[in-house]
Amino acid sequence: MTTSDDGPRPGDGAAGTPARGRADRTDDAHPPAADAVGAATFRRAWSDLAPVGRAPDGAGYHRFAWTRSDHTLREWFAGQAAARGLDLVTDRAGNQWAWWGDPDARPGVVTGSHLDSVPGGGAFDGPLGVVSAFAAYDVLRARGVRPGRPLGIASFVDEEGARFGVACAGSRLLTGALDPDRARGLRDADGTTMADALRAAGQDPSSLGPDPEALRRVGAFVELHVEQGRGLVHSGDPVGVGRMIWPHGRWRVELRGVANHAGTTPLADRRDPMLDLAAFVQHVRAAALDAGALATVGKVRVEPNGVNAIPSQVTAWLDVRAEDGSAVGDVLAALAAYAPAQESWTSATVLDADLADDVAAALGTAGLGSPRLGTGAGHDAGILAAAGVPTAMLFVRNPSGVSHAPAESADEADCLTGVDALAATLERLVTR
Repeated sequence: MTTSDDGPRPGDGAAGTPARGRADRTDDAHPPAADAVGAATFRRAWSDLAPVGRAPDGAGYHRFAWTRSDHTLREWFAGQAAARGLDLVTDRAGNQWAWWGDPDARPGVVTGSHLDSVPGGGAFDGPLGVVSAFAAYDVLRARGVRPGRPLGIASFVDEEGARFGVACAGSRLLTGALDPDRARGLRDADGTTMADALRAAGQDPSSLGPDPEALRRVGAFVELHVEQGRGLVHSGDPVGVGRMIWPHGRWRVELRGVANHAGTTPLADRRDPMLDLAAFVQHVRAAALDAGALATVGKVRVEPNGVNAIPSQVTAWLDVRAEDGSAVGDVLAALAAYAPAQESWTSATVLDADLADDVAAALGTAGLGSPRLGTGAGHDAGILAAAGVPTAMLFVRNPSGVSHAPAESADEADCLTGVDALAATLERLVTR
């Protein structure tokens, strides 16, 4: 791992460390001093976040909602807002908003992403968008931009759903797509409910619910995110524009057996749900291949989970995605005998074409191409789009193509190009 006095940087080959490259892009429209401000903000913020929730061996991050790491991240976000004189607001779902200007006077343009992670996740999925948002804000201030519309920076809580099982929980609660009573009752692997986790974090679980006032303040949303694939590697572009988010969902399957002693129960007398799990995983793979979909069994819970005990029950979680929603339906139909119970679902989301054109125009002004990309990954942008918010996505190239794993990466030069592209997009939107 390459480090310096200000901490790890993206892409040097270790988790969360961007490779150094050409840092500052300059042209007549973008004063060098402003670009240097954005680069400095990016490096400083990235260094701040690098150790938070990082595994002791340095391989991956564990940043789960309403934990100590999450508290540290929320405090960091609040500190960034305070240092810039931005108005910090927390909505009923726990999402944080930092505002430049008054969004109650006129709905604003919002950018940002999330700070939580999957278990053992990479450094870029989420935090890149939040760090780039603050850096882009600093670029606009250094350029002397006077916004005609408020500008907001958002950090959505529990986007990955790693702790309680529902992805994009913060944005779903905000928009009313997730029932607050259901959310309060969700349990983590230790049996802790979201309500209890909120209380432990000093929050009031009774406040959870839709927040139409917070949503009304968002006139447009632009989310910058590391690409979770290799589309930009193949096109040779450092950044790209989101076109659509595939339909995707999560289901739970219960496989029941009979607990017994591993050393005394004959094989012929066993009702072992682990065998059913093995068969289920094979059926999932075959169904996905037949349907042209992606399907994954990535999480299981075994009871009682003892080395010398035949399990009494196995719970498996199924993730299915496809560019065409009918393919997801075909996978589920093939698995109907297992009675999968739906835990979350997001329909196909076509991102706002006019806003995507604005992003592409800003990229063109900066001398950048604007390939249009679809993605099988879910995002808060998709939840806001489904709620009627004009939404766009800006992707930054990921050389490894890996995501949700420590090998997730991005070169610093590409990250800073992303900051410049985001700043150019925001400037275009807030000054019209």
